[in-house]
Amino acid sequence: MASKELILLSDKIKMLRENAGITQSELAKSLGLTRSAINAWEMGLSVPSTQYITELAKYFNVSTDFLLGMEESATISVSGLTDKQISAVLNVIQCFKDNLKQY
Repeated sequence: MASKELILLSDKIKMLRENAGITQSELAKSLGLTRSAINAWEMGLSVPSTQYITELAKYFNVSTDFLLGMEESATISVSGLTDKQISAVLNVIQCFKDNLKQY
């Protein structure tokens, strides 16, 4: 079984932002903050307030529990995808899960 890594909130924010293909400035603008505030979160110099944890969860379509490390799963929105595309996404996820079982 694969070892479970502790992923810090700062790392999750950066990972989600980069996976979304947006800059710190773009995220900051969406949340009504400065780029330096987002940078401080990602560097672990400060943490978002409860309000912004909720806003981040909504923005990235994940749960607050996921952001805070309370659960390992994340939600992926498949709205707008065809049945064939959804099936392909599910197959990729299963492939990763099967690969983890090998360790």
